[in-house]
Amino acid sequence: MLGLFVHDHKFPKTNNIFYHSYGFDGEFFNRYLSIFNRLTIIGREKEFIIPLEKEADKAPTEVNFVTIKDLKQLKNKGVRDSLNKEIINSDFLVIRVPSILGLFAVKQARKYKKPYLIEVVGCSWDAIANKGFKNLIPAIGITYFTKKAIKSADYVVYVTEEFLEKRYPTKGKNIACSNVTLNSVNDDDLNARLQRIKQINSKDKIVIGTCATVDVIYKGQQDVIAALARLKQEGYSNIEYQLVGGGDTVFLKNYAEKHQVSDQVIFLGALKHDLVFEWLEEIDLYVHPSKQEGLSRAIIEAMSKGCPVFGADAGGIHELIDDQYIFGKGNVQQICDIYKKINSENLREQAKKNHERSKKYLKSVLYSRREKFFNDFIKQSEG
Repeated sequence: MLGLFVHDHKFPKTNNIFYHSYGFDGEFFNRYLSIFNRLTIIGREKEFIIPLEKEADKAPTEVNFVTIKDLKQLKNKGVRDSLNKEIINSDFLVIRVPSILGLFAVKQARKYKKPYLIEVVGCSWDAIANKGFKNLIPAIGITYFTKKAIKSADYVVYVTEEFLEKRYPTKGKNIACSNVTLNSVNDDDLNARLQRIKQINSKDKIVIGTCATVDVIYKGQQDVIAALARLKQEGYSNIEYQLVGGGDTVFLKNYAEKHQVSDQVIFLGALKHDLVFEWLEEIDLYVHPSKQEGLSRAIIEAMSKGCPVFGADAGGIHELIDDQYIFGKGNVQQICDIYKKINSENLREQAKKNHERSKKYLKSVLYSRREKFFNDFIKQSEG
């Protein structure tokens, strides 16, 4: 049984060997290899110099990659023919949207009468329109075709419980099932967090953090940096902002320098997944200022460590944290206002709530739900 997964993700490779990347690690591959005997992935690629410590993070040999460097290559008939060949030869398609390759695959799957399931992991409009005014026209077109594809699909998996379902309704069978899973949620982490909060008033420094790519404008770290500057003017000068994530730091470093808070902004670079969890244990607050989200992996992982969290009103974030800790996209003053209202009492309350809520995303809970849905999809398609 050959499964075909389609998405625009850029899979890192070197010497024709593909590697794990954030959100597309060993768990991602195993999720589909547990359902399909063989798996082919259609996506994009990026050449990557693999550090020695990453050598163990190779994609499984059972996975075949068919990739393009640029979405403009879809204009090439030879490229489209090679992708069509994979679609025709597959037994079942799992198409993740938003993605241009995904929309192409939906059209071709319908043409060749191939059974397909759509995974909705984000909002097309937010993903494109937030890149700037010049992207509004493409955003309108891609959002229209994405809505149309989802509405007519027979099987749809949403990663949110409300947000994406309302924006992208379907007539088909569907479930809410996050693609973010946790191996475990430990009470020891909550106890350690409560101890940390107990000491917060005596600290010389309050550490807030964000985990996201640092060179994507809609991730919003610049809004937190602007808030730091405003808070500094109001006497809150003991805040350190730590940023975890790969990418070019030039824009954000210049932004911090312009706002005279360079000494408060620390770039830690990309961290391995286990080190991200260690980092979460060492920060006091987690902030997620992204203007585009499906259901945030970073927030759920922070919650599992008992982190108090505040974030932008994007995607499914309001499904994860209390309303009073949500600020408008790009609203610097609201970021400041939320920070100034924080005290030991509400930090403890949020730590407990977030830790408990994160248990909804345990792998043991989500895997059985997803596998049942996939098995129903396969059974109905075969029968």
